[in-house]
Amino acid sequence: MDVKRIIESLLFVSRGPLTLERIKSILHDTDRTVINMEIRSLVEDYKNRNGGFYIAEVAGGYQFRTHPDCKQWVTLLNQPSPLRISRAALETLSIIAYKQPLIRSDIEYIRGVDSGGVIRNLLDLKLIRVLGRKDIPGRPLIYSTSKYFLELFGLNDIKDLPTLNEIEDLVKKQEEPSQGLSGDQEKP
Repeated sequence: MDVKRIIESLLFVSRGPLTLERIKSILHDTDRTVINMEIRSLVEDYKNRNGGFYIAEVAGGYQFRTHPDCKQWVTLLNQPSPLRISRAALETLSIIAYKQPLIRSDIEYIRGVDSGGVIRNLLDLKLIRVLGRKDIPGRPLIYSTSKYFLELFGLNDIKDLPTLNEIEDLVKKQEEPSQGLSGDQEKP
């Protein structure tokens, strides 16, 4: 039995990221250390190959991904419908991502407006999930981001989200005027 080939096949046919535990449940006679070693070997093989796809560690598992350089051609083939998300939904999703787990009243306190419809929309899009109920009067639902959220944004863990300082630095870089003109040149 060639464990490496089997893992490669499983990754290829899987609809989402495969965790080490899931692979172990399929290859139950194979030691976890061997599986992990073969996964790392596959990741390295595809990295060195520098082909059209690679194996990424996302959402707590492993998944084939197309190389970013090939995006424009893959998009032409698949013509995926872009994920449409309102400003309110993006704001709510950001709050949940950075403050999770939290309940609806916490979200509404931060946003200052009713968020029931937005939360339902995010649940429908499978970007957030219900963790359970909080043990307080009314037993409100507790929300957090989903594995699909991690997969969609290319994150392995919620800890991989950019920090506030990183976001501020990115915004500053985008707001800087073009450095193309020197002081001697006239502006058009």
